[in-house]
Amino acid sequence: MMMDTTSWMTIYPEIVLLVMACVIALADLFVKSPKRTATYALTLLSLGGVAWLNAMYADAGQTLYGFGHLVVSDPMGHWLKCFASIAVMVTLVYSRPYAADRDMLRGGELFSLSMFALLGMSVMISGQNFLVIYLGLELLTLSSYALVALRRDNAQATEAAMKYFVLGAMASGFLLYGMSMMYGATGSLELAAVLKAIASGQVNHQVLVFGLVFIVAGLAFKIGAVPFHMWIPDVYQGAPTAATLLIGGAPKLAAFGIMIRLLVEGLLPLAIDWQQMLSFLAIGSLLIGNLAAIAQTNLKRMLAFSTIAQMGFVLLGFVAGVINGQTTLAANAYSSAMFYIVGYVLTTLASFGIIMLLARQGFESEEISDLAGLNQRSPLYAGVMAVCLFSLAGIPPMVGFYAKLAVLQSLVASGQGFYIGLAIFAVIMSLIGAFYYLRVVKVMYFDEPVTATTVSADADVRVVLSMNGLLVLVLGMAPGALMALCADAVARMLAV
Repeated sequence: MMMDTTSWMTIYPEIVLLVMACVIALADLFVKSPKRTATYALTLLSLGGVAWLNAMYADAGQTLYGFGHLVVSDPMGHWLKCFASIAVMVTLVYSRPYAADRDMLRGGELFSLSMFALLGMSVMISGQNFLVIYLGLELLTLSSYALVALRRDNAQATEAAMKYFVLGAMASGFLLYGMSMMYGATGSLELAAVLKAIASGQVNHQVLVFGLVFIVAGLAFKIGAVPFHMWIPDVYQGAPTAATLLIGGAPKLAAFGIMIRLLVEGLLPLAIDWQQMLSFLAIGSLLIGNLAAIAQTNLKRMLAFSTIAQMGFVLLGFVAGVINGQTTLAANAYSSAMFYIVGYVLTTLASFGIIMLLARQGFESEEISDLAGLNQRSPLYAGVMAVCLFSLAGIPPMVGFYAKLAVLQSLVASGQGFYIGLAIFAVIMSLIGAFYYLRVVKVMYFDEPVTATTVSADADVRVVLSMNGLLVLVLGMAPGALMALCADAVARMLAV
C-alpha cells in the first residue's frame, strides 16, 4: 500500500511540533538548572522552527487537503499557526523569570504544556471536519486547565482552574451538541459536504438553526463574548500571569481560525442567521466589556473586561460578510477581523509582559495603583505600556487604531442602515473604553511612585519587550503589508 505523501505534507508542521513537545518533556527530566535554561532554549528553537515551517507553507500559497478532507493546509491557516507559534515563544520569554520566582519551574511542565496547547491550536486551525476541530479544541483546553493550576500551592490559581474547567466543559458540550445536530441534519461531519447539503435546500432549516445556536454559543464562550464571558475576569485574575497570557494571547488566533472554518467554510448558507446572532453578541460584549472595565482597580481584571470588548470588535468583522445573499464584501470583512485579532494579540503580549516584569517574588503588581510613577522608575517600560494602552483604546498611530478603522470600514461598506448603526455604536463604546486605558497612563506618568525600586529585567525579556512595543507602533504607522497578507490569505480561503 502506497503512503499518501500529500496527506503527510499537510500536517508536517504539526508532526514536528508533536515530536519536539515529547522530546522536550523527556529531555527536561535530565535538566537540573532551577531556571530550566536548556529546556527553555530547546523550546524556543522548536517553536521558531515550527513558525518558520508554517511561514514557508503560507508563502507557497497552496491549498492542500489531507486524510480524506479531515485537514486542510492553506495560507490563512499557516499564517495563523505561524503567528500563534511566535506568540507562544514571546509568552515563554516573558514568563520564565516570573515562573522561576513562583516555584513554577520545578519541572518543565510550563514548556511542554505550552507546546501541547499550541498543537491543539494548530489542529483546530487545520480542521476540515467537526471531530478534528473538536479534538484540537479539547487538546488546547485541557492543556490550559493544567497551566492555570500550575501553582499547586496557590488557592486563587486552583479556584480559577476549577471555574475554568467547569465552565469550559459546559461550553464544549454546547459545541459538541451543535455539531451533532448538524451531523444529524446533513449526514456528514466534513465541512465541505455540510456546506453542500445546506446549500441544496433539502435540509430542514429549523433543525439547522437549532444546531447553529449551540455552535455559536460554544464559539462565543471560547472567545469570551457576552453573555458567555463570566469565566474571563475570574480566570484572568486568579491564574498566574504567565498562564493568563498563555490563555489570552495565542489561543485567540485559533478561536478566529475555528470561527472561519465552522461559520464560513461550513455554514456560509446560514450566514443570515449567524450574522444576526453575532451582531447581538458583539453589542453585548462592547457594552458590558467597556462599562464593567471602568469599575475595576485590578489591572488583570480590567484587561479581562477589555478583552471582552475587543472580541466584540472581532465579531463585528464577521457580521458584514454576506449582504442580501451576496459574498462580494466577505474577503474585506473577514480580513479586517483577521488583522484585528493579530494586532490585538501583539498588544496583549506586551501589556501582560510588563505586568510580569514588574512583579517580584511575593508581589504580583496586579493593581492599577502598583504602576504609579512607573515613568520615573523606568521610562522604557512605561513607554511600552503606554503604547499598548493607546493601541487597545484605538488611538492613532497605533496598530489598534488601524484595526478598528478596518472593521468599521467593512461595516460601513455594506451600505445597510443596521450595520452603519453598529459602526456608530462601536465608536461610542470605544470612546467610553478610552477612559479606563488613559486612566492607567495617567497613573504611570503623573502619580507619585509607591516604591523606589528600579525595574530590572533579563536581556532576552528587555529585547523582546522593546521589539514588541515597537511593532505595535510600526504596524499602526505602516499597516499595508500585514493588511495585504490577511486579505490575500482570506481571499484564497474563500476562492476554494
